[in-house]
Amino acid sequence: MGEKRLSKARSGLIATGVGLGLAGFASPAVAQDMVYTPVDPSFGGNPFNSSHLLGIANAQNQFKDPNSTSNSNSQADIFARQLQSRLLSALSSQIVDAIFGENPQQHGTISFGGQTIVFDRGIDDVTLTITDDNTGEVTTIVIPTFVNVN
Repeated sequence: MGEKRLSKARSGLIATGVGLGLAGFASPAVAQDMVYTPVDPSFGGNPFNSSHLLGIANAQNQFKDPNSTSNSNSQADIFARQLQSRLLSALSSQIVDAIFGENPQQHGTISFGGQTIVFDRGIDDVTLTITDDNTGEVTTIVIPTFVNVN
């Protein structure tokens, strides 16, 4: 008699499971559209992701430039770079004074550290020509001069 109860319970359980399964097929399916949103701002993603992605890329970058001089950070190297920066700043101030100061010159040549700077004052502008004596590379800068008309 105990076996009959178990078999009735099992058959009732199976019938309930089959009924629920069939009821699931009978109900309408509900879904929503899938929308792809790119992460990378280069491909239309959120522009606020760019700094995060750049930080991750830099952290994963294993390449070291063999020509880089930024690896030397001893106290002597730091001092030499700061001294060079201060000297170049003072020299550039003297050049600006020679061109635009109280007694501006029409033309001039300044040579230092393997570079030659030639300036010529025109009517409307000042032309600076910077030549690297070692490589022969030439950089030209044209600075407009403004004339006050009263």
